[in-house]
Amino acid sequence: MSTLEQEAAEIDTDKLMQFVLRAVAEVGATLNTALVVMGDRLGLYRALAGAGPLAPRELAERTGTAEPYVREWLNAQAAGGYVTYDPDTGRYVLPPEQAAALTDPDCPAYLPGAFQLALGTLADTSKIVEAARTGAGFGWHEHAADVHEGCERGFRPGYNANLISAWLPALDGVVDKLERGALVADVGCGHGASTILMAQRFPNSVFVGSDYHAGSIETARPAASYPGTEYDLVTMFDCLHDMGDPVGAARHVLGTLKPDGTWMIVEPMAADRVEGNLNPVGRTYYAFSTLLCTPASLSQDLGLALGAQAGEARIADVVGTGGFSRFRRATETPFNIVYEARP
Repeated sequence: MSTLEQEAAEIDTDKLMQFVLRAVAEVGATLNTALVVMGDRLGLYRALAGAGPLAPRELAERTGTAEPYVREWLNAQAAGGYVTYDPDTGRYVLPPEQAAALTDPDCPAYLPGAFQLALGTLADTSKIVEAARTGAGFGWHEHAADVHEGCERGFRPGYNANLISAWLPALDGVVDKLERGALVADVGCGHGASTILMAQRFPNSVFVGSDYHAGSIETARPAASYPGTEYDLVTMFDCLHDMGDPVGAARHVLGTLKPDGTWMIVEPMAADRVEGNLNPVGRTYYAFSTLLCTPASLSQDLGLALGAQAGEARIADVVGTGGFSRFRRATETPFNIVYEARP
């Protein structure tokens, strides 16, 4: 008996079908990424929010859309648990919890940006497949606009909920400096959500946002580079692992900080070992890392490719090799770890 025949004979049919059914559910979940973006752009969720039970025709009329599309979209949303369906009336309701997550940009759990980021990331899959054959990189700037806009929309709710209230206060003495007036560099600022949020809260301080992607800077507008020295605070939000030479970046940060300055590094929640990341959050970050973060790092000089699930030990090694003498985990959320590095 060949190896393949032996393996086939040992297959547990029940386990095989369980896997197939789970995979079918994931195909539906993958397609739902596009449906959430569709619902966001067409205003379907907003029209459902607080409206009570609506029939497809009523929702189509409220949003200026075609009923056949709305009907199928609603059925997919009901099958996925995003809306509830009443078979007696043929109407659909968006529960208040889903309404908050899908329609309120100020809600910490606001989700459309994350789906937009995912959809934009998937759009370049064929290019990532080719890059994987050769080991080439694929830069952040090469991705579709949905990646850049979705990233800002996806991360902004978390920054709104945590940056001012929890993350900055977790750093030793930083809030007092910002209140008095400090010089801050926000590196890898993207569209500037973090930079603008800090600048609005601390008007006595000066904030310089920088990003290598020119299009993001055109949207953010705080500043277009990271020049100068004598910074009181340098921040990096979910971007150190994207850099081709994170140790070089650490050295540069050290050279631009005051002797009593602080480097705040916000990274994805991650354990040091793979088995500690085998959960829904880790799975999502590993997927983004494969399709977005690692190709971005490989597109740059050195291309260390830390990955989105680098973990505290690897980040500590980068920071220490870059010349910093103090490093600690300052605080965390279910999705992020905030590190503090000092010269």
